[in-house]
Amino acid sequence: MSVVSNAPSLIGIVADDVTGANDIGIMYAKAGYKTHVYTYDPAEPLHMQSGERPDVIVLDTDSRFDAPETAYGKVFEATRELQRAGCTAFINKTCSVGRGNIGAEFDAMLDALNERFAAVVFGFPKNGRLTQGGIHYVHGRKLEDSEFRHDPVHPMTRSDLAGILRRQTNRKVTIVTGETVAQGAKAVSARIEELKKDYGYAIIDVEDQASLHTIAEAVQDERVTAGASALSEELALVWGAKQGAGDESGVPKRDELGVVIAAGSLMPQTAGQIAEVKAAGRVAAYELNALLLFTEEERESELGRIAASMAAAVSAGRDALVHSPNTPEAVARTIAEGERRGLAGTEVSRLVSGAVAAIVQRVLAATGQNRAVIAGGDTSAAVCAGLGVRGMRIFREIQPGLPSCVTLGERPLLLVLKSGSFGKPDFLLQAADHVRHA
Repeated sequence: MSVVSNAPSLIGIVADDVTGANDIGIMYAKAGYKTHVYTYDPAEPLHMQSGERPDVIVLDTDSRFDAPETAYGKVFEATRELQRAGCTAFINKTCSVGRGNIGAEFDAMLDALNERFAAVVFGFPKNGRLTQGGIHYVHGRKLEDSEFRHDPVHPMTRSDLAGILRRQTNRKVTIVTGETVAQGAKAVSARIEELKKDYGYAIIDVEDQASLHTIAEAVQDERVTAGASALSEELALVWGAKQGAGDESGVPKRDELGVVIAAGSLMPQTAGQIAEVKAAGRVAAYELNALLLFTEEERESELGRIAASMAAAVSAGRDALVHSPNTPEAVARTIAEGERRGLAGTEVSRLVSGAVAAIVQRVLAATGQNRAVIAGGDTSAAVCAGLGVRGMRIFREIQPGLPSCVTLGERPLLLVLKSGSFGKPDFLLQAADHVRHA
């Protein structure tokens, strides 16, 4: 790779969950940028857990499930923290289909920087997300007709991205159509300059990867961009690739042990990946009984049972998987039981994610394994919190937007933290092989 020529001196990114933080981080890491992800903590100033200054800092605010005002406060202060660290270009990374507090978080970054405008791109062609005429599509279906319509926390019941964003912000929102993008970067740049007079956000159509490259050329000098991670893959190339920092993880190999795998996502992509794991027959698989998590005694019995079985398999050299129930019927029963006990849907979700994370923590402690694959944003966040992970170095891409990472600290772990809706059917198997041999 050539030495970078025109990249910002330090790129600052705020992401609303840890899998999204890693997703956008790999877009820079694979172009040779040293990329670190840190958990944002308002009580602690940003502390680089490495002797080297990175090229890209990603702060994970874990704010997707927060109330809008809470998310705003986190992103505002995280952006200020990135300013103090010396960042000169800023990106607000959110879900690629607009779930969460996108309006509050975009507003917070602009307000913290005293900026009035951000270019917004949700398209991610390599993972089936396209925007045409402002309408968002997921694998060929309108967003409102996709699996995200049934998201238990943020059901997406409309497909017009500008309309979704307008409901969450007082700034004016418009779109830049694919016709403009097809005319080239100069046309997109000129259109953006026109829109800045009257609008706070312009959502730009993405019909293919070439569209992203055109948009990256057009917005490379914008101080703030927002949305999905895919634009950053092209921005890194437009700014110029760097000489990479080597291809060693620095995590001691444990060849005699199996890999720990955990899945807490309800997305159909993850369900398909779990089915693929079971069909392969090489992994010891255990399904968590979520109905046993509501009392301490039953919860401890269920966690102990699964953790002991997984630890035995891993110690014998066999990969082991724990997953939450993911059929609609099982999920409905769990939510209904939570409601009966006075728990909201988000509380039930975190109860289940926390249980999966606790099992992972126990198995790693019991076996000494230092490699794990985790599916689901909330589950990944719970695993990192349970293991005390505060910072990570992005390592290698396995599939588009799905990297491995190495935790920063005295005893590094090699982890894969996967977005629930990303990845091919064989991803969990491929990720297990990746961390085993890296």
